[in-house]
Amino acid sequence: MPSTTRTGTPGTPDTSETPGAPRETVLRDVPPTGNGRLPLPALLALATAVFITSLTETLPAGLLPAMSSDLGVGEAAAGQTVTVYAVGTALTAIPLAAATARWSRKRLLLAPMAGFAAANTVTALSSVYLLTMTARFVAGVAAGLAWALLAGYARQLAPPRLEGRAVAVAMTGIPLALSLGVPAGTFLGQAVNWQTVFLIMTGLTLLLLVWIAVLVPDRPGRERSAGTPMRAVLRVPGVLPVLTVTLVFVLAHTILYTYIATLLEDLDLAAATDAVLLVFGAASLLSVWLVGALIHRRPRALMVASALLVAVAVTGLALWAGSTPVVYVAVALWGLGWGGVPTLLQTAAGDAAGDAADAAQAALVTLWNAAMAAGGLLGGLLFDLFGVESFARSALVLLVPVLVVVLAARIHGFPAGRGRAS
Repeated sequence: MPSTTRTGTPGTPDTSETPGAPRETVLRDVPPTGNGRLPLPALLALATAVFITSLTETLPAGLLPAMSSDLGVGEAAAGQTVTVYAVGTALTAIPLAAATARWSRKRLLLAPMAGFAAANTVTALSSVYLLTMTARFVAGVAAGLAWALLAGYARQLAPPRLEGRAVAVAMTGIPLALSLGVPAGTFLGQAVNWQTVFLIMTGLTLLLLVWIAVLVPDRPGRERSAGTPMRAVLRVPGVLPVLTVTLVFVLAHTILYTYIATLLEDLDLAAATDAVLLVFGAASLLSVWLVGALIHRRPRALMVASALLVAVAVTGLALWAGSTPVVYVAVALWGLGWGGVPTLLQTAAGDAAGDAADAAQAALVTLWNAAMAAGGLLGGLLFDLFGVESFARSALVLLVPVLVVVLAARIHGFPAGRGRAS
């Protein structure tokens, strides 16, 4: 998520003022790449951290039938393993970001990764629903700490003119989780069992801890004289539209994605769940590449196109889900629209907030995960009351205000060009 814009001379304190807020001192360091290039080994480690965070969050989407059976609960209840994860993130992102502001960035990144290793191990070994939910909540807390750090850390590691690309590299972990991780996890869950999938996640996280310790340069934390000025951030022009779009867009996506395995099972496509998720993830990966290449020149066009593509995809699923080719095309369009959304929204929030970007980042993390929690709950309620056909229809209704806000915020929030070089 976005970090504070760099100002001043590298290696000296940044004493820029947040509008309406007490002064804070942000310690800056010279980027590790004196040749002006991206520090790819470090950024790829961050991308792997994003991959683990995203995959841990979304993995149950492809495993719900098996998880619900082994835990002795219905699929709607099993879907709440995604909800409780998001609740943990939403409740803790802002307070943890404030409490750990002075920590060095490497130390701060190692802590949530260790938390993921512990939580995924407990999830794999648990046969009790309450214990599984507790482990998922702990994983969500770790995610709150990680998401409040990762994009800002990526920007600190890169030369100023390449900050946007650094964030895009780090965020490739999201589509990779969707294109490779979730389908592979679904396949392994069907071929072996879902518990093995979570143990593999633990092993990957342990390897990442070593990678971070050895290859990721450290960066200092921040010295603050007061808490995060959230009210002041919300008054900055453009921030509120971006946060509104974040909340509603993520809600629409989560309602559908959390229960995608259940939807496909209803369509007699349960055996193709991994293939469908692979199509979605591959399209998402293409989306991230396109956004990374064009975000500096056409951020508004990309945001509008993303919302429209997802709306078209959801319309297809709402009206013609009985056709297998339509399902695959719709899922591909969905991935193409959704894959770059995290980078687009993070960049829009950072650009709109300016010197208040750290606070906007924490707010975006909180709203993102509040929407995921609400999406899991609402999706379960819709499933119980109206059946699987209600998922796409509800998502389509929610995408209408998303498009309205994006189109209306043409000056502040989603302007035609970026205000800062990336």
